Amino acid sequence: MLNGFRDNSIIMSRYEKGKEVLEEIQQRSVEEIFKDLEDIAPDLGRFVVEFPYAEIYTRSEVDLKTRELCTVAALTVLGTIPQLKEHINAALNVGNSETEIVEIIMQMSAYCGFPKSINGVVAAKEVFEERD
Repeated sequence: MLNGFRDNSIIMSRYEKGKEVLEEIQQRSVEEIFKDLEDIAPDLGRFVVEFPYAEIYTRSEVDLKTRELCTVAALTVLGTIPQLKEHINAALNVGNSETEIVEIIMQMSAYCGFPKSINGVVAAKEVFEERD
């Protein structure tokens, strides 16, 4: 029994499905992405892989490009800069332009205020510079 689940094949198929999507958009291994969780909360990384990436990101109704722009918008509003930077990078990886990303972050100023929007644009600038 794996963490209370009897059918390990279901867990592994969800995990593998999510891992494939996450590694595609981040262009890094899951192990690298969640290395900070390994020694304290390894199941948290698994939860992230299995739910948002296996169950949400794989739905066919919205493409990855749109999903990543929505995620950038949400993380801007929340003000979670480390995750925002990861998803700005992912948004670029799935075909969004720097201009599209900045426009979405700027639009969020109407919903979360100028400080969070400014922080988001600065985070975007840092990601763009790191990628050059």
